[in-house]
Amino acid sequence: MSKVVVLDYGSGNVRSACRALERVGADVTLTADFTSVLECDGLVVPGVGAYAACMAQLRAVDGDRLIERRLAGGRAVLGICVGMQIMFDGGNEHGEYTSGLGQWPGDVTRLQAPVVPHMGWSTVAAHPETQLFAGIEDERFYFVHSYAAHEDPAALYGESKTRKPLTSFTTYGERFVAAIENGPLVATQFHPEKSGEAGLTLLANWLQRL
Repeated sequence: MSKVVVLDYGSGNVRSACRALERVGADVTLTADFTSVLECDGLVVPGVGAYAACMAQLRAVDGDRLIERRLAGGRAVLGICVGMQIMFDGGNEHGEYTSGLGQWPGDVTRLQAPVVPHMGWSTVAAHPETQLFAGIEDERFYFVHSYAAHEDPAALYGESKTRKPLTSFTTYGERFVAAIENGPLVATQFHPEKSGEAGLTLLANWLQRL
């Protein structure tokens, strides 16, 4: 049974994430304990609310350094919602720019759509080489957000990076990044823990890679 830590840093609907992971067979612990975070098979970084607040809360528990150390060692990390957004260079919210973790190039900006936030079920155009969406390529997933990354980090890397991330997209008013698979670092803009059976299948697909 894979040991998964849901990072407890004061952001995100962590209980629903824990329950969903337990349903697909993970041994789940909710903690920010340094050793537990480093040694688990998979780390889940949830996140809701403002980008700046999430980054401040993350740094308060040394989460930025923990994530960096895990990824440097090839250890799996899954970001959800704002937990995905903070993996980018930074975020612009209400005229304020906040630096993120810089794992992917690009910034998070406000959605340009008739109604914001984007709240509800949408399909995802999964990358052709996806493992995360295996068997659920045509399903709908639950989104609730006002900001998103819009540029494909694989394109922003240019020709300098040989192993580029696999980016999947959704359209709501405009196209934005819905999920990224990038070696040990995987993330979704939507909430798999709130996406019914499709979301559980996605989490199970992630567990199989640990």
